[in-house]
Amino acid sequence: MSATETTRSSRPGAPALRGVGRALRPTAKVLPEHARAHNRALVLQHLFHQGPSSRADLARATGLTRVTVSDLVSVLIAEGLVAELGVRPEGRVGKPATLVGMRTEDLQVVAVDLADDASLRGAVMTLTGVVVARRTAALDGRTGDDAVAVLEDLCRDLLAAADRPVVGVGIGSPGVIDSTGFVVEAPNRGWYDLPLAEHLTTRLGLPVHVANDANTHALGEYTYGGAPGDGLMVVTVGQGVGAGIVLDGSLVRGRADAAGEIGHVTVVDDRDVRAGDPQPRPCACGRAGCLETLLSLPALRRATAGTTPEESDAVLASVGRKLGLALAPVVSALNLAEVRLSGPAELLDGALRAEALATVRARTMPLLGQDLALGMSSLDEDGALSGAAALVLSGQLGVT
Repeated sequence: MSATETTRSSRPGAPALRGVGRALRPTAKVLPEHARAHNRALVLQHLFHQGPSSRADLARATGLTRVTVSDLVSVLIAEGLVAELGVRPEGRVGKPATLVGMRTEDLQVVAVDLADDASLRGAVMTLTGVVVARRTAALDGRTGDDAVAVLEDLCRDLLAAADRPVVGVGIGSPGVIDSTGFVVEAPNRGWYDLPLAEHLTTRLGLPVHVANDANTHALGEYTYGGAPGDGLMVVTVGQGVGAGIVLDGSLVRGRADAAGEIGHVTVVDDRDVRAGDPQPRPCACGRAGCLETLLSLPALRRATAGTTPEESDAVLASVGRKLGLALAPVVSALNLAEVRLSGPAELLDGALRAEALATVRARTMPLLGQDLALGMSSLDEDGALSGAAALVLSGQLGVT
C-alpha cells in the first residue's frame, strides 16, 4: 500500500485514516563523515570571519565539545589550513590560552571569469580575496573543445604564477551549471552536457569548482562584499542579464540549476506596444520582449547612443521600470533584503536604479519593499573573480 492510499487502524470500528503525503524534505541517515565535514566547516568558518581564537573560544562559538574541537584543530594543522599563533596574554590566573588561526595569507586560490565573449580573465588570490597576479587569454572566436583548451592553458598559467600552495580553482561561467560543475548548456561557449569541473580536476590535478557566473558573483558579494546572507540577489548586466540569489547563507540553485534567470522574463508584450512602448525585440532564447533585450549592455548602449543627458535618463528610467516589474514578484516571494546591480555604473547607477527601486516599492507590500536596499555591487570589476574564489572557499572548506 502506498503512502498516499487510505489506511485503517488495527482497532475494530476505527475510522479510516488518510495516509500522509510526501515529506517536506527527503531524509537520509547522517553518516559520521557528514558530521565531521560539518564540524570542520564550523571551525573554519569561525576562524575565517572572527580571526584567531583559542580552542576554548571555538568550542563556545560552535557548540562543539572541547575534545572535538581539539581533534579538528589537530587535523587542520596537519592539513596546513590552520596554524598555532602563540599564547594570548591573559589578565587572569591560570595557563594562558594558545591561539590558532586560519592561514589565509599563506594559501591561495585560482579564480577565472568566463563572462566576456572575447577573452577569459583570471587571477591568483589569497583566501581573503586579495589579487596576487592576473592573466587573460583571448578566445579569438573559439568555442567547444577549443575554448576548453584555452581555459585549461589559462589555469596552468595562473597556477605557475602562484607563490603559495593553491587550495583549488574556481570558475564562473555563463550558462546552466549543476552543483557538480557539469555544464548543462552554455550556448555562447558551445558547451552542452560538458563535465567541465571533472575534466579540469583531472587535467590540473587540483579540485576545480564551476558555477554560473551570476551565482559566483552573489557568493562573492556575500563572502567579501558585506552583503546580507538572509536575502540577497545580485543582478549581473553584461552581454546578457542574470541573477544569483543567496538565502539564509546558501546559494539558491533551483530545480534545474537555473534559478535567477530573470533576463528571460518577458517584460514587453503587445499590450505594452499599444500603450506606447517600442515593439518587443527578439531575444536569443527565441522569444521577444525579454528583460535582456532592454537591460543588457549592448541594448543599453544602443538605446542611449546619440542622446542628450536628459534623453538618456528618460530611456534608462524606462528600462529601470521594466527591471522593477521583473524584480517585484521575486522580492515579494523571497522576502529579499537587498538587490545589488553589477555592471557599468554610468548606465546602471542613476535613473535606472532609482526607477527600479521606486517600481519595486510601488508594487510590493510596504513591509517588504520599503526596507529593500537596491544598490550597486561593492566589488567592482573583480566581483566575478572574487565570487570564483568564494566558490573554492565554499566547496573545499565549507566557508562563506
